[in-house]
Amino acid sequence: MDDTGAAPPGTSGASPFAPPGPDEITRIVPRRHPGRWLSAGVALLGLAMIVNSVVRNERFQWSVVSRYFTTPAVLDGLLLTLWLTAAVMVLGFLIGTVFAVMRLSANPVLRTISWGYVWIFRSTPLLVQLLFWFNIGALYPTLGIGIPFGPEFLTFKTVNLFGAGLTALIGLTLHEAAYAAEVVRGGILSVDAGQTEAAAALGLSRWRVLRRVVVPQAMRSIVPTAGNMLIGTLKGTSIVSVLAVQDLLFSVQLIYNRTYQIVPLLMVATIWYIVVTTVLSVGQFYVERHYARGAARELPPTPLQRLRRRTAALGGRLRTASAADAKPL
Repeated sequence: MDDTGAAPPGTSGASPFAPPGPDEITRIVPRRHPGRWLSAGVALLGLAMIVNSVVRNERFQWSVVSRYFTTPAVLDGLLLTLWLTAAVMVLGFLIGTVFAVMRLSANPVLRTISWGYVWIFRSTPLLVQLLFWFNIGALYPTLGIGIPFGPEFLTFKTVNLFGAGLTALIGLTLHEAAYAAEVVRGGILSVDAGQTEAAAALGLSRWRVLRRVVVPQAMRSIVPTAGNMLIGTLKGTSIVSVLAVQDLLFSVQLIYNRTYQIVPLLMVATIWYIVVTTVLSVGQFYVERHYARGAARELPPTPLQRLRRRTAALGGRLRTASAADAKPL
C-alpha cells in the first residue's frame, strides 16, 4: 500500500496475515476409496448371483418347503430339539462346573478324577458315545444300588431304563460336561489372583468372593465360548437321529422317506436351524453386553443404537450438503 492508501496493483487490500473470510474457507473433502467400493460391488454382485440361483431354481421346490414348514410333525421335532438342547446345556454346565472346581482343587484325587473324565470324553467321538450308551445293556443287563462287593438293595433291567430319548440325553450331557468343565476352568483362571487376594483382605467369605468377584469377571470369558457351545449343541442334536429320536432332522427324514422330496424337506430343517441359531446369537450378544459392564468405559452399541447413529450421521451429511449447495457463490 502506498502513501495515498491505495493498494498496489495486483494485490488486495486485506493483510496477508489476516484470517480467511467465511467465503475463503476450504472445505475438507474425505479421502476417496475406489478399491473399497470396487470390492463391495464385486461382493454384492456375487451375492446377488447366489441369491438369484437359489430363489429361481425350481428344484428347491419352495412351494413344498412352505407347505411342510409349519406342519405338526416338523414343529414337534423342533420342540424336541429345543428341549434337548436346553436340557443338555443346563445339565452339562452343572456337571462341568463341578469337575472344573475339582480340577482346581488342592486335593490330588479330585484333580486326577476330573482330568481323567475330561480326557476320556473329549477323546471319544460323540457318535461312538451315543452308540455305546444305546448298547449299554450288552455290558450291564441289570443295574443295582447297594453296598460295593455286598448285597444290592434295588435292581432293575437296563433295557427297560435306557430308551432312545434318555440315551441321547445322557450321551450329549456327559459329552457337553467335559467341554464345559474346561470352559469354566478357563474362565475362573482368567480372573487375576490379585482380585481374590484383595477381597480376602477385606474380610469377605469365600462364597461371597466367588459370587461377587470371581464369577462376574469370569463370565466375560465364559459367555462367548458357552454361546458357541450352545449353537454347536443345537446343531449337534441332529446326530441323535441315528438312535431314532424324533428330533427336527429325524422328523423331516420320516416325511421325505414317504414323499421322496428330499431336498425341500432338508431345506425345511436348514431354515429352522438358521432361525433358531439367529435368535440364540442375538441373545448371546446381549448377555455378553451385560457382563461387559465395568470392563469397558462404554458398552458396545446395540444394533438399534447403531442404526440410529448411522441414520443421524447420514441426516447430518445430507443437511451439510444441502446447505453447501444452497450457499450463494
